[in-house]
Amino acid sequence: MPRALRVGYVPEHFSTPLHFAQTYFSLSADLIPFPSGTGHMVTALRAGELDIAIGLTEGWVAAIAKDPPTDQTTDKSLNSNNFMLVGTYVETPLCWAISTGHDREHIRDIQDLKGKKLGVSRIGSGSYVMSYVLADREGWKQPFECMPLQTFEALREGVNDQTVDFFMWEYFTSKRYYSSTTLHPIKKVGEIYTPWPSWMIVARNPLIDTPVLDSFLEKVEAGIRYFEEHQEEAIQYIGTKLDYEEEDGREWSKTVRFSKNVRGVRRDVVQLTVDMLQKAGVIDGEPWQQGAELDKIKRYVGIMKNEFGDH
Repeated sequence: MPRALRVGYVPEHFSTPLHFAQTYFSLSADLIPFPSGTGHMVTALRAGELDIAIGLTEGWVAAIAKDPPTDQTTDKSLNSNNFMLVGTYVETPLCWAISTGHDREHIRDIQDLKGKKLGVSRIGSGSYVMSYVLADREGWKQPFECMPLQTFEALREGVNDQTVDFFMWEYFTSKRYYSSTTLHPIKKVGEIYTPWPSWMIVARNPLIDTPVLDSFLEKVEAGIRYFEEHQEEAIQYIGTKLDYEEEDGREWSKTVRFSKNVRGVRRDVVQLTVDMLQKAGVIDGEPWQQGAELDKIKRYVGIMKNEFGDH
């Protein structure tokens, strides 16, 4: 009997359709939570501990760019622990809240962060990658000194005991901790949005173009449809099973747009992400020209969306 797929995910509100896919549409998979985020899932994929993962676009692109598959990756049986983008999970951008300790009076806005120490979950994580995008946006030439603290709770603790000065995390996950009555309370000093669709699906190379992967993507899509058609059930799940206030789950659900066509990734999304990460100094290389060669795109994408297909 073949083993179940091992699927990595971040146990936050965005994972709700994945829960519905398993609960209502017979998704046969071991869903493995990675609370420290995309960077940890990159490590697990490289170690052969995961088959598929759902994480942040910038984290996947940065990882593939820095440790790309070999020239032989047209044969998907090679380099079995390498992975590629195969699906689009969330179409809307992600709002990264920039936070410091609740009582850090000398840090009041983004300009106070220049030269400060940044807490991240892991090197290579979304919170790490977006710090370069933030520095580029603000015109700061030097990247931040980074300290990996693994978890959201450790990051909140770190900005309060002054181990680090600030960190970046998804807004609605951060929001409830802006109250002084919570454990390790924080305060918001700014925000930054990704300019690309925020969540993508990756798979190890041997799974690409297989019925197993096709079935997984179809069932995730069914979970998304269920989420959209049963909003109250989704909000109740988020409020009772995940670390959110129900009202925040309701507010978040109005801002998120999951992909109606999960299979594949658009060429322009990859090009935009690579261009911006190169400009910010996250990855090396010259900016691509408009209409970049397909071979460059194929370095990142295992399943390409039709150029004029559903977004």
